[in-house]
Amino acid sequence: MIVIKNAAVRRVLKAVVPFVLIPACIAAGAVAAGEKSYPLVTAAVAALSLLLFFAGFERKKTGTRRLVIVAVMTALSVAGRFLPVFKPVTAFTVLTAVYLGGEAGFLVGSLSAAISNFYFGQGPWTPFQMFAWGIIGLAAGALARPLEKSRVLLLVFGAAAGAAYSMIMDVWTVIWYANGFGWKAYGAAVLAALPYTAVYALSNVLFLLLCARPFGEKLKRVKVKYGV
Repeated sequence: MIVIKNAAVRRVLKAVVPFVLIPACIAAGAVAAGEKSYPLVTAAVAALSLLLFFAGFERKKTGTRRLVIVAVMTALSVAGRFLPVFKPVTAFTVLTAVYLGGEAGFLVGSLSAAISNFYFGQGPWTPFQMFAWGIIGLAAGALARPLEKSRVLLLVFGAAAGAAYSMIMDVWTVIWYANGFGWKAYGAAVLAALPYTAVYALSNVLFLLLCARPFGEKLKRVKVKYGV
């Protein structure tokens, strides 16, 4: 277990890893290195996601306990991808972030994509999925207090997260099919994906509506009991 005790270093990592290093890694893999680079890029994004998670705590004992809970939430998220049509990955990512922090949410989202794609299919889209779900978790962690207090705001965030995920994945769609990014092609991809975006946004709302209270109560109880 890595413990980063220097507070300044942790603050830098929390900013640089998700907003600079991971996007740069994905961009380099998608544009410069080509399709065959995706296993390396996927492994790099997973490693950086773990580094971001380690930057979220300063005590080994607390970090170990949090990692166990994150592993459970990731397993539930991966299993949920086998459900037809509606997928709970975003809901579990958001709930993890709200109760355990944005770094934990990023890790759940990122690893859920990487692990589940061993069944659904690995490819150059995997790093984009990892980043998309990860950044949703990070955003949920930043808004943890209002999201925990307001069920309506949580559901609105879930719907917005569905749209955000789809729009991030549309970037990959354009790069893949157009061999480069263009705003006109991106706009067309967003419009074409609107029905799927709407379904995914609705699924997020439904899963948060069903899971927010029971999972929230259990995660709060675990936090108090184990001092996470």
